[in-house]
Amino acid sequence: MLTIKRLDIDDAYAIIAAARAKADEIGVPMCIAVTDESGNLIAFERMNNGKITSINLAIDKSYTSAGVRKSTHALGEVSHPGSPAYGLSSTLGGRMVVVGGGLPVLSDGVVVGGIGVSSGSPAQDLEVAEAGLCAFTKAET
Repeated sequence: MLTIKRLDIDDAYAIIAAARAKADEIGVPMCIAVTDESGNLIAFERMNNGKITSINLAIDKSYTSAGVRKSTHALGEVSHPGSPAYGLSSTLGGRMVVVGGGLPVLSDGVVVGGIGVSSGSPAQDLEVAEAGLCAFTKAET
């Protein structure tokens, strides 16, 4: 039998709140998703004026980072033609995302979920995701 650690709804809301605060600070309305360790959606927020096209992208960034246990920007670095992960973005019905803004959420070195952010540039999405992740990390200590 396995004992599985995963984010709960309160964790997800705290992560989203911190990400939203960073998005407000930089002036970019975002779509923010938090998934469990299996990539299943726990919570989602589309800020006012967050892009409609970013809804699924944020969810899929979170799904990707939790499932692959790596950031989506790191996957982007190894998914160019001739690279080890080339073609990854076309797998799983196109759900695998290789653009910045998705991060795994870890607890004691174990992936317990993921955060995905979309609506800004990849750098802005990553900055907002990092703020959400930082709130969880601080709460853990």
